Amino acid sequence: MSFKLEDVKGLGKKADVLVEAGIDSVEKLAASNVDDLIDLKGIGKASAEKFIENAKSLLDSSSKEGSDEDSTQLDTSADQVDDKKAIEEEMAKLQEKRKKLEGKKVENGDFVLVKITGKTQKGTIFRVSSEEDARKSGIYDEEKAKQGYYTPEFVIAGKPGFLNEGLTETVESLNFFEKKSVRIPPTKAFGKRDPQKIERIGINKFRKLNDGKNPEYGQDFVKKGTGQHGTVTRVDQGKVVVDYNHPLAGQSIDYNIEVIDIIEDFNDKIEYFMVAKGIPKENISEFTLSHDTKSKDLEIIIPKMFLFQNLTYVKFGLAMDLQTHMADDINNVKFIEIYEKMAVPTLPAATADSIEQKVGEFEKEQDESEEKQ
Repeated sequence: MSFKLEDVKGLGKKADVLVEAGIDSVEKLAASNVDDLIDLKGIGKASAEKFIENAKSLLDSSSKEGSDEDSTQLDTSADQVDDKKAIEEEMAKLQEKRKKLEGKKVENGDFVLVKITGKTQKGTIFRVSSEEDARKSGIYDEEKAKQGYYTPEFVIAGKPGFLNEGLTETVESLNFFEKKSVRIPPTKAFGKRDPQKIERIGINKFRKLNDGKNPEYGQDFVKKGTGQHGTVTRVDQGKVVVDYNHPLAGQSIDYNIEVIDIIEDFNDKIEYFMVAKGIPKENISEFTLSHDTKSKDLEIIIPKMFLFQNLTYVKFGLAMDLQTHMADDINNVKFIEIYEKMAVPTLPAATADSIEQKVGEFEKEQDESEEKQ
């Protein structure tokens, strides 16, 4: 009997994550090991153990109840053997990489992936690095999941702009795979609360700024002209109070943090910068990269699907990031947009003859008119 990956009990939407990692069959899942699966998006140790065990159980039941033909297919399929070998080789590479990194100190300038769980002192979790943790903490949102919210953070050790000041300092002090709990004070987390960032706006003026809509307590508000993001905290006596402080400003924040990988491949680094600028991970492969090692110029061909989107700020921000953080390898960044020439439609022969006939008739009428004159 042939099974699909979705037939594995409890797998659900995690099947898509496994397929992306090359584990696209029950056989491949059963041949995997726990350490390899927990490196994948949204899969924890308990889930990994359960998935592998359920896959093995599914195959065992098939072996007992299936026909000789099914058994022959499982045993003799050359493709499955090759796939299993490829997975085992990939898993071996990951294990080898982990062994080399484990216990090694994170160096300033390393491109790394960081797992983070952030919570307030009251215990409210607001930030996680996996979908599984998001579900456990009750903050999972499907739209945010699609946008990559619940994934490890891409960070350049020691460089500002990736994490808050407190976490940046913490990463520099860690070894790979070292788990650490820290409390970051307001000054190095989201800042102190600033009374000058609280604005009182007349309700009529607020409606004009809010596309004619009435204010709602707790709503997100973006002030036109400045782009400031705030929250409506009170509506009272014809006034709307908008707080532009970060929601966690003034609070000490507790974090659990672990550096889980290093990014060394040139193209992989560029990919992470592209994702950070909002380009969906599943579309990254559509972009074509060409790097001249002599001039250090990088050419990026924009795929057709993005040609008619306004990528001005994305391109500018990406170029700045690459030239700043990969300055030793990248000089100029060139974005190339190719608009293919569209074929000119040809008229059917009958239509062409008809037009030629009418032109001839018109010219004849003009000649006759001139003769009469």
